[in-house]
Amino acid sequence: MNLIKPIAIAFLLPGLFPLSQASPTIMLEESRNILGLDTLSWEAPLPFDQEVKTGKLENGFQYFIRKNVEPKDRVTMYLATKVGSILETEEELGLAHFMEHMNFNGLKHFPKNELVDYLQRAGVRFGSDLNAYTSFDKTVYQLPIPSDDPELLKNGLQVLRDWAQDALLTDEEIDKERGVVLEEMRGGRGASQRMRDQYLPIMLNNSLYSHRLPIGTEDIIRNFPYEVLRRFHEKWYRPDLQALIIVGDIDVEAIEAEVRRLFGDLKSPENPSEHIEHKVPLLDKNQFIAVTDPEMTYTLGQISIKHPEEKVETVREFRRSILKSVYSNMLNARLSELGQSAHPPFIQASVGIDEFLGGLDAYTAFFVAKPNEFEGGFKALVRELERVQQHGFTETEFGRAIVSIQKNNETAYIERDKKKSDSYVNRYLNFYLEDSPALSNEDLYKLYKQLLPTLTLEEVEEIGRTFYVDANRDVIIMAPDKEKDSLPNQQQVHMWFGEVAGEEISAYDDKVSDLPLLSKEPQAGKIAAVKDIAAIETKEWTLRNGVKVILKPTTFKNDEILISAFSPGGTSLYDDSEYFSAAQAANLVNNSGVGQLNTIELRKYMTGKNVNISPYISERSEGVSGYADKEGLQTAFELIYGYFTEPRIEDDVFQSIITRSLSMISNQESDPSFVFRKSILENLYKGSIRRMPISEEGIKQIDKERALAIYKERFADASDFVFTIVGSFTEEEIKPYLENYLAALPVLDRKEEAKDLGLYEPEQGFEKIVHKGQEEKANVMLTYYGDYLYGEMENLNMNALESVLSIKLIERLREEESGVYGTGARASTNKHPKNRYSFTVSFGTGVDRYESLIASALDEINKVKQNGPLASDLEKFKIEQRRQLELSLKENKFWMGQLSGAYQREEDPTYINRYLEDLDKISVESVKEVANKYLKEDHLFKFILLPDEK
Repeated sequence: MNLIKPIAIAFLLPGLFPLSQASPTIMLEESRNILGLDTLSWEAPLPFDQEVKTGKLENGFQYFIRKNVEPKDRVTMYLATKVGSILETEEELGLAHFMEHMNFNGLKHFPKNELVDYLQRAGVRFGSDLNAYTSFDKTVYQLPIPSDDPELLKNGLQVLRDWAQDALLTDEEIDKERGVVLEEMRGGRGASQRMRDQYLPIMLNNSLYSHRLPIGTEDIIRNFPYEVLRRFHEKWYRPDLQALIIVGDIDVEAIEAEVRRLFGDLKSPENPSEHIEHKVPLLDKNQFIAVTDPEMTYTLGQISIKHPEEKVETVREFRRSILKSVYSNMLNARLSELGQSAHPPFIQASVGIDEFLGGLDAYTAFFVAKPNEFEGGFKALVRELERVQQHGFTETEFGRAIVSIQKNNETAYIERDKKKSDSYVNRYLNFYLEDSPALSNEDLYKLYKQLLPTLTLEEVEEIGRTFYVDANRDVIIMAPDKEKDSLPNQQQVHMWFGEVAGEEISAYDDKVSDLPLLSKEPQAGKIAAVKDIAAIETKEWTLRNGVKVILKPTTFKNDEILISAFSPGGTSLYDDSEYFSAAQAANLVNNSGVGQLNTIELRKYMTGKNVNISPYISERSEGVSGYADKEGLQTAFELIYGYFTEPRIEDDVFQSIITRSLSMISNQESDPSFVFRKSILENLYKGSIRRMPISEEGIKQIDKERALAIYKERFADASDFVFTIVGSFTEEEIKPYLENYLAALPVLDRKEEAKDLGLYEPEQGFEKIVHKGQEEKANVMLTYYGDYLYGEMENLNMNALESVLSIKLIERLREEESGVYGTGARASTNKHPKNRYSFTVSFGTGVDRYESLIASALDEINKVKQNGPLASDLEKFKIEQRRQLELSLKENKFWMGQLSGAYQREEDPTYINRYLEDLDKISVESVKEVANKYLKEDHLFKFILLPDEK
C-alpha cells in the first residue's frame, strides 16, 4: 500500500474544447434519465453488474463467477480474505503476512512445495502468475491458469479450497519460512523504511494502523511459537470472511456447482472472534513532522488533509466522485505547466483526492523540492492551490477536463468485449473488500455519458473549497540529512500558509492556440512496391521515398493501432564531446512542442485524443514510437511528420529539464544502490561516459542548439526508416496516411550504419566489493560476459538455461536454505554490433550469509554444467513457453516487438511459426552444452554490495 504518493512524473494532455454547462434545474430533470430508467433518482443505489453470477453459501462464503473469453482458454481465480495485519495481537505481529507465505509451503492436497511444482508443470509462473499479497485489511491469493484442461481446472479450484482453510503449517515448513520472511524484511530496509517508521504515527494519527505494518517485527517472526500461527489461522481463515472470484473462459454453471461442493464444508470456530473494522480517528488538529536520512536522495514535501470517507454507493455519490476527478485533472495540468517553466519552482508536483485508510479520504498535495529550495517549492505549490480557491478554473480548462474523461469513457466502452479477465476480477474484488461499485460495462458507460453534461464549473470549484481546508492537515517532509538545517519547523510552515494566502494572486491565464499543428500540408507521395508475407498475414510496403512500412492488421483490440519506426545510426555516430547533447536531443524535442504549437499549446491540443507519438535516439538507432485509435490516426501521422520536419527545443523546456535534472542527481551518491550500479559500470567499461550514469558535468555539457542540430541530422533522411504498424486497421484505411505523410518525408538517400564503439566487458572476470549503506544487508550480482554464437536455437537454449537455473536457485537459496526472499537468473543476448551475451544471477541476503549463498548458487550452476538440467525442469520451461505463446500471439504489443525486432536485427519475421518446432528440439544435452559454453569460471564477474565499513 502506498502511504506516500509515488514519485512519477505524468504529463497530462488537456485540449481546447469548452463544454456547455447545465443549470442545477436541468440537472434534476435529467436525473430521471440516468441509465435510461425513468424512476431512477440521484439517491438510487448504483446497479450491480448483472453479468456476474453471485452467491453466498450457508457458512457465509461468497463467490463471484463470470464468463469472459479474453484471453481464450484461460481463467483467473482469486481468493479474497478480510484478514490483514490490523487483526493481529502484540504476539502475532507479521503473522497475517507470514500466513500468506505458508499457503505456498504445504497444503492438504499439495504438501511441502508441491503446489509450486505442480503449477509450474502446468505452465503457471510463480511470482508473475501465481502470487499473493497482504495489507492492513486483507490477504488476496491469485491463480491464473489454463481452462482448457479439465483436470488442471479441477485442481486449481482445489488449490483455492486448500488456501481457504487447509494449510498444513508443519513445524519444519514454518521454521524454513522464517528465514525467507526475514530476508523480505531485510530487503525492505533503507532510507524509506527508516523515515516511514518516524512519520507513520503522524500520518495515521497514532491509530492501531501505525503499529500494524504487515511485515511485522523481526523478534516475532524469528521466535513466535508454532501454535500462535496455527491459532491465528484457525481464528481468521473462516468462510464468513472469504470470497472466491472466478472470471474466464469457463462454464459458469459447472464452476458454481463445483464451488458449492468444495467450499460448502468450510467451518468457522464455535465461538468466532469479532471481526472489528478499525478506523483512523480524526484528531481535529494540524500535525507536522520533518524527517531526514543520510541515504535519502531528494526532498519531498507532502500536504495531506484528512476527511471522513465518502462512500460511492448512489448515483449522486458517483457523480461527486467524477467532480473530484475533474478538479484533480485541472489542477495537475496547471502544476505540470508550471514545472515546464524555464525556472521551475519544484522538480515535480501533484494533487489528488483519494481513499486513504481506516474510514478516511485524503486531499493530498506533494512536491519534490530542488536542493535547498524547499520554501520556494512549498509556496509555489500552495500558491497554485490558493489561486484556485480565489479565482477558480476557466471554462476552457473545465471543457478540456470533461472532454478527456469523455474520451476515456468512449475508449473503454469500445473495447468492452476485449476486456481482460483480470480487470473484472479486480472489479469484484474491490466490491467485496472495499464496498466499491461493481458496475457493468453498459451501466458505467451510460452513467458517465449522462452525468458528464450535468457537471458545472461551480461544483468543481466547491470540491476544492470543501477538501482544501485548514483542519486535520498533516505536513510531512522527507529529506537528505545534509538539508536538515534548511528545513522549516511547524511554526514556519504555518506562517508560509498565511503568507501565501495573503498575497495578491492573479487569475490563471489559459493560453491556447487556434493554429493547426503543421505549418503546411505535406506533398503526398506514392506506394512503390508491395510484398506479401502471407505466413504471418503481414504486408511489406515500400514507398517511393524509400520508407519501408510493415503492416499487420489484427482484431485483438477493437480500436488500437501501434506504430514504431527505426533507422540505423543513433548516438554512436557522434564523438564523446557531443555525446550528451546527442543522447538528450530526442528527449528535449519530445518535451517541447512541435510544428506551430509550443509544449503547453500542444498538450491542450491533444485533449480528447487517444494518441501518443514520441521520437527517440538510442545508441544504435533513431525513430518514433506510439499509438493511436482510428479517430486519432491523422493526428498521429501529423505528429510523425512534424517530428521529422518541424521539431523544436524550446528555451523554457530546455532550462526546465536542465534545472530539474541537476536537482534530481544532486544527492544520488547517498544512495547505496546508485553507488553500487555506478561502480559496476565503471569497472566494466573503464568509466566510459556512454555507460556511466549522467553526472552534473555531463548535464552541463548539453548544448541546446547542438542537440537540435543533431536531432535534425538523425531525422533528415527517411529513406532508411522502417515503420511497423500493428492493430485494428485495414489497408484501405491506412493507405492515405502512408501516402500523405510517410511518403512525403524528406530523403537524402544516404547510407548509414551504426558504429561499433568497442565498449565491451573485460575478457577476464574479477570480484568487486563495494561498501555503501547503513543496513546490515548484502546484494550480490554474479554475471558472466563474453562473445556469443547468436542464432535461433542458441537463443532458445539460453532462455531454457535461464529458466531451469531460476527454478533451482529458488529451490536451493530460498526454499532449502531460507537465505533469500527473491532470486533468479537472467540471460541477455545481442546480435549487434557484435554477438555478445550476459548471464546474471542476483539476490539479496545478510552480510553473514552472502559467501555461502554464492557458493550454493555456483554449485547449482555447476550441476547443470556437469549433468544438464532435470528433465522435469526443462519440461516446465517448454510448457510455460507454449502457454505464454498462446496468449502472446493475440497481443498487438507482441507482434510489434516481433516484427520491428526482426527487421532491426535483419532476421526472418516469420520465425515465430517455427518457434514451437525449435522448442521441441531443446534437450537436456543441448542446455548442458550451452551452460558449459558460456558459464565459464574465467568469464564470471562477482559484484557485491556490503554496508559501510565500521
